[in-house]
Amino acid sequence: MTQKRSWAPYIGLAIITVIMFIPLYTVFVMGTYYSEHIFRGGLPLWFSNYFLENLKVVLGNNFIQAYLNSLFVSVASVLLSVTASALMGFAIAKYNFKLKNFFFVFLMITMMIPNQITIIGFVREMRAFGMLGTLWPLVFVWIAHPFGAFFMTQFIRDSVPTEVMEAARIDGCSEPGIFFRIVLPFIRPALLTVALLVFLWSWNSFMIPLIVINRQALYTIPLMVSTLSTMFRTDYGAMMCALSISVLPIILVFCICSKNFVQGIANGAVKG
Repeated sequence: MTQKRSWAPYIGLAIITVIMFIPLYTVFVMGTYYSEHIFRGGLPLWFSNYFLENLKVVLGNNFIQAYLNSLFVSVASVLLSVTASALMGFAIAKYNFKLKNFFFVFLMITMMIPNQITIIGFVREMRAFGMLGTLWPLVFVWIAHPFGAFFMTQFIRDSVPTEVMEAARIDGCSEPGIFFRIVLPFIRPALLTVALLVFLWSWNSFMIPLIVINRQALYTIPLMVSTLSTMFRTDYGAMMCALSISVLPIILVFCICSKNFVQGIANGAVKG
């Protein structure tokens, strides 16, 4: 006798999903209104006819260049951060060397330090390398990210069998070959999880670009959106229009990687 499927959990999840999407829907709706009409009679619930005018304002403020800058920063940050995190996690999880425990504890300590405290040292370091006023500091800040290294350490320790690595060594596989041929297929969910998080964080980063970028041609989307406000007027309609367009890549990336993201978070949190 087959059991009847209960639809209650699905209905509950659907309701929660709708509630969570209300703020995003509101942003899209507000992007179609004239700024002074947005808060007239409460928040608008349906689209208006001012979207094209807001879009012209957004495009007139170098939005396309800012979009390309954000895309370059996010993609480069993902590639470098995922590579560095995977290598650091692999070394700490599967090799025995002096100061191994020290490096692992150091990773956990650095995760507890607020980013605001490290900005001064980071800016001075970038100035010493002559990189202020370029996009590279926005990329380099994510290379040695402690969360990515810690997460990859935990995931590799619990998900990559040591016996498989030993068998590969017996067959004559080199250490780089073990990493690229054996380890990477095992940690694919973790790689996509770190990639998605770094993409999200770098895409939305505002404080570091605000400090190190001093030319409008290098503005990222958060900086460009902030320029839509003047001392006399805040153009909320244009700001919401720009935000609604800028959030599309994040939604697309999450839809593509959501299954592996959930799997990576779950597997990485099972054991400590």
